[in-house]
Amino acid sequence: QVQLVESGGGLVQPGGSLRLSCAASGSVGTMGWYRQAPGKQRELVATITSGGSRNYAGSVKGRFTISRDNAKNTVYLQMNSLKPEDTAVYYCKGTWYTNNYWGQGTQVTVSS
Repeated sequence: QVQLVESGGGLVQPGGSLRLSCAASGSVGTMGWYRQAPGKQRELVATITSGGSRNYAGSVKGRFTISRDNAKNTVYLQMNSLKPEDTAVYYCKGTWYTNNYWGQGTQVTVSS
């Protein structure tokens, strides 16, 4: 069983930046960030393969950057130009073969 631990959430003003981190306790392949706002379904934010191929949701493209350190089994999400609509609980996901692992989530609130 792989454990994922997220960190880096918090309260930020519109236009500000935050960096999320997610450390996996074991090997994972594709890693990604998802988010869930109150009353909405969980949605994909960004994914990155072990080889570094990236995929972004249209709503965050150009503002968010996903990266990873394979030696540390850690994935990052740099979030710039944050908007109130980015407010959500952000979850990290790791996939290893047919197994999907989720973190506990970290709250991101964008508000003045």
